[in-house]
Amino acid sequence: MNSIIEAAVTKRTAPATAAGPLTLHLMQPQDRTRWDAFVRACPEATFFHLSGWQQVIEASFGIKTWFYFVEQDGQIQGVLPLAEIKSRLFGHSLGAMPFCVYGGPAATNEAARPLLDQAAHELAQQLGVGHLEYRGMRRFHPIDPNWHTKELYVTFRKEISGDDEENLNAIPRKQRAMVRKGIKLGLKGVVEDNVDRMFEAYAHSVHRLGTPVFPKKYFALLQKTFGDECEVRTILTEKDELVGSVLSFYWRDEVVPYYGGGMDIARNVAGNDFMYWNLMQAAAARGCRIFDFGRSKLGTGAYDFKKNWGFTAEHLPYEYKLYGATALPDNNPLNPKYQLFIKMWKKLPLPLANFMGPYIVRNLG
Repeated sequence: MNSIIEAAVTKRTAPATAAGPLTLHLMQPQDRTRWDAFVRACPEATFFHLSGWQQVIEASFGIKTWFYFVEQDGQIQGVLPLAEIKSRLFGHSLGAMPFCVYGGPAATNEAARPLLDQAAHELAQQLGVGHLEYRGMRRFHPIDPNWHTKELYVTFRKEISGDDEENLNAIPRKQRAMVRKGIKLGLKGVVEDNVDRMFEAYAHSVHRLGTPVFPKKYFALLQKTFGDECEVRTILTEKDELVGSVLSFYWRDEVVPYYGGGMDIARNVAGNDFMYWNLMQAAAARGCRIFDFGRSKLGTGAYDFKKNWGFTAEHLPYEYKLYGATALPDNNPLNPKYQLFIKMWKKLPLPLANFMGPYIVRNLG
């Protein structure tokens, strides 16, 4: 037989090499590049699975993290970032991930999921937490009675096109009128290389709501860590007065406005309405085709605002596995036991609230 043909036949008929075992690992600094390459290629992974969140969360809040991955034959098959929150006031938990709207295991090999689950289970037991939490856009354990979910959060996601007029006309009439008001008043959006004005607008807004503020260094670290995928867009009047600002993430063909706020003037000039429209315009021009308005709690003003844009709410089925706790967590501003705290917080001078807020918010996740 011709040697070339013989080699081809041998190659075609030789048995495939058996795949190696699946092994569990903790991400090390040298693993970050391939971790992120996997996350970017994995269909069910999100921006919040990127390795940069480990540096941001640990440096901003002093919170301990564990970034697990499963490997086979040198290739990552699944990842699960976790972080611990330990607070006398708000409880002890292990979650994927605090300060992130989405989390939980992301895998391309179904056999990797049980290894990631087992790692989280063993770590939760070792730490003695009250509960373990996954933040998925779908249920990971729909028939497992050890995992619980509750109706609290929704997310708002909508397709957009590359045509501004088409996107504007897709906004319901009353909301569209507010956007046009901002346009008529000459509002403008600028992209900034720092978080100074963004933090000012954000801190002003959350203080008005009675919510503790995140530390300014957290926003600066987000911008530094994620580079072009993290944009700070500030809205100004024709006279360059600060109206509002929003920090957004760009992920694949999506834009995710994540932290934002407005000054008092924003109410008079439809500042928040214009801000999100201006962001939608910029994102569409950048090639984004999904506008992810992010997480909101049922029954809140943010929920109503997003619905007014014509977005449809999708349930976010966060999952909880109880360990030391006897009930599901309820650390949110709608909980009646926090109402007095919220009223008192609104009365604090803004500089004092900005000083104290970071010490409290790190325990909320």
